[in-house]
Amino acid sequence: MVQFIVGDKGKGKTKHLLDKVNTEIKDVQGNIVYLDKSTKHMFELNNKIRLIDVPEYLVTDCDEFVGFVCGIISQDHDLQQMYFDSFMKIACVEADGIEKVICKLEKISEKFHVDFVISIALDESVLPENVRKNIIVSL
Repeated sequence: MVQFIVGDKGKGKTKHLLDKVNTEIKDVQGNIVYLDKSTKHMFELNNKIRLIDVPEYLVTDCDEFVGFVCGIISQDHDLQQMYFDSFMKIACVEADGIEKVICKLEKISEKFHVDFVISIALDESVLPENVRKNIIVSL
């Protein structure tokens, strides 16, 4: 399953994402990974959640990002959920390329049974229909 938290920059998406991940850690059986553009939110995350600073791994385009995500999944068979903050930055994707990356993530989610919750800094109205149907928070 792929879910989205959307809204323009500065609307509070990260707070919603952090609240959701910290609530979910109490109920999940497997592991949770949180991908971000820095370690700024390290102390706001439960210590059972693995924070990964994506730019540290020199990801430079959306295909590398998808490969990076698959690499994380391949190394953790107990992985249940992944959270992506600042998705467009960490995935190195522009607004017109989001649909392609999301389609790949949906296939990965189905195949490996990993749920994704993604924060996107765009207004709901500019997103493709397949993204809009899975929005859980729109700011």
